[in-house]
Amino acid sequence: METIQVESIDKGFIATVERESGQQVAQCYQCGNCTAGCPLTFAFDIPVHQIMRLLQVGQKDRVLRSHAIWLCATCETCTTRCPREIDVARVMDVLRILSRRAGTVSEQGVRAFYDSFLDSVKSHGRLYELGVIMKYNLQTKRPFTDAALGPKLLGKGKIHLLPGTIKGAGAVKEIFKRFAHKRRNEG
Repeated sequence: METIQVESIDKGFIATVERESGQQVAQCYQCGNCTAGCPLTFAFDIPVHQIMRLLQVGQKDRVLRSHAIWLCATCETCTTRCPREIDVARVMDVLRILSRRAGTVSEQGVRAFYDSFLDSVKSHGRLYELGVIMKYNLQTKRPFTDAALGPKLLGKGKIHLLPGTIKGAGAVKEIFKRFAHKRRNEG
């Protein structure tokens, strides 16, 4: 018979998620509408309603190490279906942030994509697709993945060799600077 190890309740974790998400997770009564509507449930290790329940009982380690929080597409189907009007997608966003802070990211490929995407926006003020693809492929140690698609996409004008410049790129960089400054002062 398998013994299930129960983690102690981390009330500070519950409070942190509620504060940072602006949601009262105790309001969730496990109806399952979020899970039933989620187009990615088939890929989750823990269904959305169970993530919410684990969160309610302060199971920090299980929640932050789950693959589900990283595979969530933030499509907001869960949020629109919630009869308690909990912004479940926002809760999942906060859980990803907390997972990064705790160093418990379970999906390194997703993390590499997020980092590549945000670095591109920070550097260029907008998405530079070729740069994101190249950085992501290098970070995941698959430098030639999708390389055959490059010439086809370039030929059709779907991606560009050089990043474009946008009006207001400096303002975008300033947003990143303010965020980094705020994070340093909070931490």
